[in-house]
Amino acid sequence: MTSDEIETYVATPTKAQAFWAFLNSEVDPKQCIWPLAAYCFMTGFTDAVSFSAIFVWVGFQTGNFVQLALALSRLFAISPSGAVDRTFHIADQQALTSLISFNLGAFIGRIGDRIGPHKRLWLVLGTFIQTLFMMAAALLIWKSGEGSVADDRGDPSWTNTLSFVTIGFMSASLGTQGIIGKRLNTQFTTTIVLTTVWIELMGDPLLFARKRVPSRDHKLIAASALFIGGFVSRAILDKIGAAGALGVGTGLRLLITFSWLFVPGKQVKA
Repeated sequence: MTSDEIETYVATPTKAQAFWAFLNSEVDPKQCIWPLAAYCFMTGFTDAVSFSAIFVWVGFQTGNFVQLALALSRLFAISPSGAVDRTFHIADQQALTSLISFNLGAFIGRIGDRIGPHKRLWLVLGTFIQTLFMMAAALLIWKSGEGSVADDRGDPSWTNTLSFVTIGFMSASLGTQGIIGKRLNTQFTTTIVLTTVWIELMGDPLLFARKRVPSRDHKLIAASALFIGGFVSRAILDKIGAAGALGVGTGLRLLITFSWLFVPGKQVKA
């Protein structure tokens, strides 16, 4: 083999090297509309399962945080009869479990900061981590044998240890999803809590414009996807239960994982 042939051979990347380079390329955040819409769908889908069983949102942590504040204030409150309720109710325990797990899931985003938050490798890996969390939740709630729908806030369907771990994995999956959405810095924001989305939508100067407006249209897609996710989740829940619904959610997460491979890359300016 001549020196020119050796140089050509070394310079020509193998398929594995080319794929690795592809994974380490950055996606264009403006082209991430449908994976992020799917994230919003999964927020509604996952929250519908937890709320139906325990009346706790595993994605909306503002409510859980305020609930914990109320639980602590109850320790010092005295009723007219002089009684003091010093119990940490099961609903408060579940809210605390969700809050801690959600933040641990978001903390995983630090891995993405080291890899590169816009790199395809991290988007695939981060979504696959969410898939594993959802799969663990499905298996655990199936193993627990507990019900799927609670009739009263004072009587949640999930009460045993396995269900608490289920709540943890569900919350962690959304925490990881949220940090990925946040780092992409799009109109979908975190893909979890849409309060800011609603405010920005109502304040959009082009709210009523009869043309394509990404700042408005993407927010409407996010809200619609979350709503549809909750609707679909509850319909599935009534048919096959929480374990089945979370199993379907696992499959959807896996599809979203592979979807990042088809998002157009960021254009490199010459």
